Amino acid sequence: MNFFMHRTFAIAMLGLTATLVQAEVAVIVNPSAANTPSQAEVANIFLGKDKSLSGVDQKDWNPTKDKFYTSVANKNESQLKSYWSGLIFTGKGQPLPSVGDDTAVLAKVAAEADAIGYVDSSVVTDQVKVLFTLP
Repeated sequence: MNFFMHRTFAIAMLGLTATLVQAEVAVIVNPSAANTPSQAEVANIFLGKDKSLSGVDQKDWNPTKDKFYTSVANKNESQLKSYWSGLIFTGKGQPLPSVGDDTAVLAKVAAEADAIGYVDSSVVTDQVKVLFTLP
């Protein structure tokens, strides 16, 4: 094998390894939350259809947000943008408040009794309650 073939193989293996070690996504609530919604109800909260809990979204599209929305709400980034554009245009809804990253979501959910969010499972602490995880 020449240098370029070794390099291509190494890059391919790194990509495969990164895919295999991707962490789970944890859907979290404040421990004092009386409501523990199902996965379908969580989808409705994050799509603005259910106001029983205050959803905390992540600001930028990232692997955690991608896994959450594709698994729970069956929407990829462009579908979600289109969904919210339609609701905003018709005056029927506004996107949920968003914060910077997993750490910010964790802090907001821990601080607000009616908050729900999603984070990489590696950042979960005992300050929040995990409803379910997405592999």
